[in-house]
Amino acid sequence: MSSPPSGDVLAVLLLLLLACVEFGDAAAAVGVYRLIQYDLAGAPLGSRAASLNHHAAALPLPAGADLSRSALIAPLLDLPLAFIREYLAEKKHMGGLLILLPEKLNVKDVTTNNDGKGQVRGALAELEKLLLHEEVPYPVYFAFQDDNFDNLLADIRKIASSGQPASATTGGYKLVVSSPEPRKVSSPTISNIQGWLPGLKEEGDTEQLQTIAIVANYDTFGAAPALSVGSDSNGSGAVALLEIARLFSRLYSNPKTRGKYNLLFGLTSGGPYNYNGTNKWLRSFDQRVRESIDYAICLNSIGSWNNELWMHVSKPPENPYIKQIFEDFSDVSKQMGVSVGIKHKKINVSNPRVAWEHEQFSRFRVTALTLSELASPPEFLESTGGLYDTRESADVESVTRTVRLVSESLARHIYGLKGRDIDVFAENSSLAINPHYIQSWLDLLSRTPRVAPFLQKNDPFIAALKKELSEHTADVHVQSDVLDGMFTFYDATKANLNVYQVASVTFDLLFLLVLGSYLIVLFSFLVITTRVWIISSLQLIDRIFASPAAENKSFLLLLNRVLMILLTYSGDLHHEKSRGLR
Repeated sequence: MSSPPSGDVLAVLLLLLLACVEFGDAAAAVGVYRLIQYDLAGAPLGSRAASLNHHAAALPLPAGADLSRSALIAPLLDLPLAFIREYLAEKKHMGGLLILLPEKLNVKDVTTNNDGKGQVRGALAELEKLLLHEEVPYPVYFAFQDDNFDNLLADIRKIASSGQPASATTGGYKLVVSSPEPRKVSSPTISNIQGWLPGLKEEGDTEQLQTIAIVANYDTFGAAPALSVGSDSNGSGAVALLEIARLFSRLYSNPKTRGKYNLLFGLTSGGPYNYNGTNKWLRSFDQRVRESIDYAICLNSIGSWNNELWMHVSKPPENPYIKQIFEDFSDVSKQMGVSVGIKHKKINVSNPRVAWEHEQFSRFRVTALTLSELASPPEFLESTGGLYDTRESADVESVTRTVRLVSESLARHIYGLKGRDIDVFAENSSLAINPHYIQSWLDLLSRTPRVAPFLQKNDPFIAALKKELSEHTADVHVQSDVLDGMFTFYDATKANLNVYQVASVTFDLLFLLVLGSYLIVLFSFLVITTRVWIISSLQLIDRIFASPAAENKSFLLLLNRVLMILLTYSGDLHHEKSRGLR
């Protein structure tokens, strides 16, 4: 009797295992960040797809290259905007686009160009402006460039230089993102956080105290929501507000130094969306509260200025209230050796679009201004914390200067110190500005993406802001509301990209042919061996059965019948196999 060839079976299993290990080792996974997908007034914008399963291609492309079945990998500075515009304008098909960002978006180190912006900052700003306002029918992802991507690009270019670009027939590398269909974000929330420092009322004073509001929006918007940290716009404004609240909480904790003004601190949401949160916040106020506001100071993008800051107003500079506020700022700025300019822009009541946060106050007839390093209002959905607005775009010194300017100006107004050379928040005093506090909060905000539709009202970051404001002010509460307007957002902002090195179809077919042939031969051998063994066993049983000395013939008869059944079954298999081959 022959035994089954167990060694051959083990060889086949080992071969399959080695093949699986080879392909498994060729795979790499990396985190990627998806281009935002949203609708504006029903118009689809941003990336409209998320899943990706295409062979990788790289620039420069050969003449007449077809990217409809390929995913293009391109470092930021190697990707011509004209190339993207052409594909979008002519609606050319592309399997996908992976944009590699510099590993450290260090804007501070690259702003030495003559244009004053820096090559990386300028390229990112132009790219975001293009992608945010166009419908992109294919998936677009961002990743950070490193040595692994450099090696991958080198391999892809080497394959392309052979005259056979990566495809199903030639092999190469494949990019795979397994992502479900993006879904609409239902009822996105915006959360406003406010706190009070009540002023000191004298005995017999029944009138409501006047209020000064210090406001800053804290949320962001950018091409990649998972990377939109907005260190300058408007993380710097939010950090300055927290430090101003900390300074005045010390003054107001002592009745002897408490001012006769209430101070209202507001961290607002929905800034990129026409300051929707500020509008809802003001509407929630009692009419008497709004009427008690003497003026409001809105802080916006104050983290990268050197010598000049701008005061944007809706009322003419000749207005007595505006003139008085501007003089307070001017007096302090002269002492600091910096300049504060004033920009007047009237509100168009028929246009719901507002350029600055203070314009929402102006619509409620509340005197307000915006302090910003920006001399002119940004365009819609620009300068709202995009890809280039990282930690290096906001510095502690700029925020510290803004805090000093605002705090000293407020102190002059609250305590009647106009014209007096007094530093209330002098260095090395108990009321000194704390740069370490500013730096720690700048660092935190620079690690926290804050696109409002993807921040839940119970998000840990919002809880952290509330807790911090509670340390310095009273009656702190969070007002959560639904973001309304013309926006619809979609989820799937991050994903895992798998990179596979795949063999050509020719190799796959050859491997399948060899493996199939081996299995057919092995199967045939096993069938023939089994038949021989069964026939030999039957012959042996017949001889034993015919012997007059045989005992228990009933058992031998049963065994004979079982073997006949196996022989018949084996013959049927062999017959079916032979017929299939014919």
